[in-house]
Amino acid sequence: MTHYDILVIGAGISGIGAAIRLKQNGIENFVILEKGDALGGTWRDNTYPGCACDVPSALYSYSFAPNREWSRLFAGQEEICRYIERTAGHHGIPGHVQFGTEVQRAQWNEDTRRWTVDTTAGTFTSDAIIAAAGPWNEPLVPDVPGLDTFPGEVFHSSRWNHDFDLTGRRVAVVGTGASAVQFVPAIQPHVAELHLYQRTAQWVLPKPDVALRGVERAVLRRVPGAIRALRRVEYTIMESLGLGFRHPWILKVVQQIGKAQLLAQVRDRELRASLTPDYTLGCKRLLMSNTYYPALTQPNVEVHANAVASVRGNVVVGTDGEEREVDAIVFGTGFHILDMPIGARVFDGEGRSLDDHWKGSPQAYLGTTVAGFPNAFVLLGPALGTGHTSAFMILEAQLDYVLQALTHARSRGWSRWEPRREVQDAFNAQVQKALATTVYNAGGCQSYFLDVNGRNSFNWPWSTDRMRRRLGRFDEAAYEVTCEPAVTATSR
Repeated sequence: MTHYDILVIGAGISGIGAAIRLKQNGIENFVILEKGDALGGTWRDNTYPGCACDVPSALYSYSFAPNREWSRLFAGQEEICRYIERTAGHHGIPGHVQFGTEVQRAQWNEDTRRWTVDTTAGTFTSDAIIAAAGPWNEPLVPDVPGLDTFPGEVFHSSRWNHDFDLTGRRVAVVGTGASAVQFVPAIQPHVAELHLYQRTAQWVLPKPDVALRGVERAVLRRVPGAIRALRRVEYTIMESLGLGFRHPWILKVVQQIGKAQLLAQVRDRELRASLTPDYTLGCKRLLMSNTYYPALTQPNVEVHANAVASVRGNVVVGTDGEEREVDAIVFGTGFHILDMPIGARVFDGEGRSLDDHWKGSPQAYLGTTVAGFPNAFVLLGPALGTGHTSAFMILEAQLDYVLQALTHARSRGWSRWEPRREVQDAFNAQVQKALATTVYNAGGCQSYFLDVNGRNSFNWPWSTDRMRRRLGRFDEAAYEVTCEPAVTATSR
């Protein structure tokens, strides 16, 4: 049984970022367990046509590893994967990764003050774990009656079947979220028919995406501070937009841009009415595209402003009773954001899982540590999501906190630490109170921000600067700590 100081679950941007920061702080005895066969996480898995970032590229990267070679303001999936792999390689991370290793159960052992982690490749132990699987990991496919009898091809956008040629096919697309907004325009010119099932209309803003020409790339590559300046500009713009998420009246002004784009690109009044949302911009994830609306106006596209009720043979039946024969069904229905699979695989010392503790409403202290789960961290955890900034910004704020915690533990000889229950509860009560007036809660929609209990377990209700300040100082008083050595076989 191999023992490590730190065990990291997942080799996406969170796990790689954690590994880099561990090495920068002199911690080398760690492993990353990755169930896939390559780095990249969600950017490795999502290879659907048109896949690209909806956050500006300079901001969607590690601050300690700026990329001066972006080809566009909003990079595509392949370019982001290359950046992730290059950055990981530069910092010597691949040597710490064990691929093809899926975590089945991680349990805290109170006697040994260690984690025991059972995987498909054997059992490991560690002094601490960092769960970096992320919320965009496991695809969500709705339970549609009759789907299992469909004779054609069925797949989720994050598991795109490139071996199945959609050219000339009749295709049903279920879902109109961030992925569908990108792949629908990419496949529309090639399919015979495209039936888009839209349960809820989305706000779609213009995407200010342009290719970076030779002179612009040369400036970013050669001028000292240029990429940092671009990053600062993009951060300021996104934070200005974030102000509207906390004051919804601002977003009602911004959504006029979305209305103007819809009016300019969709001339048919009936179709335009179907595509017009009835809630405030930002209540659901913010979407950007210059090609989505034009694709929906093409003669081979039919927008069904309703959900799918069932599938009978090769017929898709909408909740309005309309039936359409199709050859393939593609789900653009997102991920298990708040019911993350990792919740059923991580257990406390008494054998209760994270899911058992959370009961459908994930909670953590500062979105990072969880009462009852010693020596453990969750990256991109509950109550840290925003509608406007980069996941890298959230991640790096958390990693500052994680490394401070580990430094405290090493220097003070802690064998066990966990947040106090009352401190965690107070933090989450504060979050819920602040969320009440944000667009996430008061925007008039039902989104994935809300969990099965109707509670917003996803969003951070304040600015990114406040997040960085709050996570920028490890507050030792918020933790119960133990310095006594663990019980061993000889000491019993």
